[in-house]
Amino acid sequence: MAVRKVYGSLNSPATLKVLACLFEHDLDFEFVPVNLDAGEQKKKAFLSMNPFGEVPVYEDSDLKQFESRAIIRCMAHENGKKGEELIYWNAREQAIVANWVDVEDHRFEPPAMKLIFELVIKPNNGLAPDQGEVAEAEAKLGNILDVYETQLAKFKYLASDKYTIVDVLHLPNLHSLMGTPAKKLIESRPRVRAWCAEILARPAWAKVLEMKHKAQA
Repeated sequence: MAVRKVYGSLNSPATLKVLACLFEHDLDFEFVPVNLDAGEQKKKAFLSMNPFGEVPVYEDSDLKQFESRAIIRCMAHENGKKGEELIYWNAREQAIVANWVDVEDHRFEPPAMKLIFELVIKPNNGLAPDQGEVAEAEAKLGNILDVYETQLAKFKYLASDKYTIVDVLHLPNLHSLMGTPAKKLIESRPRVRAWCAEILARPAWAKVLEMKHKAQA
């Protein structure tokens, strides 16, 4: 029986980030689905694990965590495979990774999620995208990706020449964007395009997608 548990939804980008990190570290775990449409995340049992009523929650023996980036930071520090760590042990090198984690959180994800809402979630629910919102989000994300294009001229990956938790955190939203017209923002920037293609081809991400496909079958 797996010691680790992930309580979450396969429709939640935050949950998918944690699953990708688990697969990157070859960790056994049990996935416990939380039905967001039914409001299970707002019920007493779930709120006892995360008082904010959001997925995912990660359980590892006596450790319970919420907030995907905090979970991933801890997981990478505790389970890094020698020579393949997704973090740095040197504080100054890890400081650069931390900078780019914050960039993903505060700068990349908000416009990315806005585009996914307008171009994926709304159409899936029979609603038309608000083209004004799309244009605004595309402009914001384009500016961020211009910075990424410059950064990727210096390093193979976003924070350094090795794959880190920063890249893991981008996987779900990049995957969703590549299925929308907003993929032009990625494809028009050669270094961003190459980086996106490489990280989306990671075996760990393929395992996350396999989980999603099996759940939808």
